[in-house]
Amino acid sequence: MWVWALLPVLLAVFGTVGIWAVFGIAVSNESVNLTAEFPYISTCGAYNPQSCLFSQICNICSVLALWIVTIRFQQVRDLGCVSRVNTCSLVLGFISSIGISVLGNFQQSVVMKAHLLGAFLAFFVGVAYFWIQVWLTYRAEPSHDKKWAGPARIIFCSLCTVLIIAMSVLHNIGYRSEAAICEWAAVMSFFVLFGVFTAEFRHIDFHELHVQHEAKSSSDFPMNQVH
Repeated sequence: MWVWALLPVLLAVFGTVGIWAVFGIAVSNESVNLTAEFPYISTCGAYNPQSCLFSQICNICSVLALWIVTIRFQQVRDLGCVSRVNTCSLVLGFISSIGISVLGNFQQSVVMKAHLLGAFLAFFVGVAYFWIQVWLTYRAEPSHDKKWAGPARIIFCSLCTVLIIAMSVLHNIGYRSEAAICEWAAVMSFFVLFGVFTAEFRHIDFHELHVQHEAKSSSDFPMNQVH
């Protein structure tokens, strides 16, 4: 059912358009001042009315991410890779997805500690999740489209890791604009990594699996019991 491939694309497109819309609203109503410094994503979403939109976008992205993480976990199992690594990916994926919702609902202008916790879960745990996906790309046999999905994950996971570290360092030494640019680039890279799941999801066919399961169940009954 190739339609499942639209799910990662939906998350990537919706999230990208959504946060840039928040940025546009924040600039237009002068909630942020670009001449002073380039704003963090959370700074753009910290003021009304765009704070409501920012929270809703994060919540929807969180639900879509949870859905994608669950489907990918089951797909890897169906490919014969039943391991603790895959289970670990499910746990990390759930934690990271919840972090997206936390940072969206607890704005930095209201509850800074909760917002920072959500950001940590979304960014640091999220990048750990995608590094595990790199490993699973080559371990889950047969892995579909690994010739381009694998290298794409390696490139953007590396980029995300560098950007997140750079963002943390630059923020701590006072280069806020540069750190904010790293944050925006890291989030865009995360959306690309979610989009890469399209390569695997387009091979999922739940209807076919359901039919095969029914056929197998029917064959379990002895012929002499059929009336």
